[in-house]
Amino acid sequence: MNDKSGARGSLTWRSTSCSDVGAVRKVNEDSMLDRPERGLWAVADGMGGHSAGDRASQLVVARLDALTMPDDLVAAINLVDDVLVRTNTELRELAETEHKRTIGCTAAAMIARGKHFACLWAGDSRVYRHRPGGDFSQLTQDHAMVEHMVTQGILSREEAENHPQANLITRAVGASDVLFVDVELFEAQVGDILMICSDGLYKEVEFDEIGAILADDSVDDKAQALVDLALGRRARDNTTVVVVHIEEAAQ
Repeated sequence: MNDKSGARGSLTWRSTSCSDVGAVRKVNEDSMLDRPERGLWAVADGMGGHSAGDRASQLVVARLDALTMPDDLVAAINLVDDVLVRTNTELRELAETEHKRTIGCTAAAMIARGKHFACLWAGDSRVYRHRPGGDFSQLTQDHAMVEHMVTQGILSREEAENHPQANLITRAVGASDVLFVDVELFEAQVGDILMICSDGLYKEVEFDEIGAILADDSVDDKAQALVDLALGRRARDNTTVVVVHIEEAAQ
């Protein structure tokens, strides 16, 4: 667990993070990055069923952690996007060298510059936001087969959760020769709570339950609380959570 802070412009932020192998898996294939002083956070989740998913997620986080982040948001977005694309190529070459079908992972990253934020992602690791007043929403859209079926009206959200192809993702770092990274820009407000997580969390903890913990002022370390809740339900997968609290900068 980490508890760190950073500031840029009129806003400041502090973040906590937690990762656990879960109750079933023997290896934690999740990796996380918690660098509030740089305004940079990320979660990467090694692809289940493929060789060396932990190596893939660790490589993505290591490449992001090595960045010297520019102050300009657009430049920072372009840099993170470029690193994910180059790491995709690196993983493809590694898989070919080792004669493995895939060495890959999902990835979700968040960048903060003043009151402006961006999230970048490939796969089904997610970014959520809780706003003062009770608004709770998912900012990313899964790159997954069932998500496409939901948006096309083929499946309901409830049917998608129990679909036999629920674990089939359509995009990931290292999964194909060409990687397209989605980007979402938004403006943060004082009191916002942002969360990045691997699918090990939301497969065990319901949407409303996640929102309730993020909204609960009595829970200071929300990342640990969310991971503990998943563990209490015999977490079937690795579970990783990074939580960022947006606060007003001291005058």
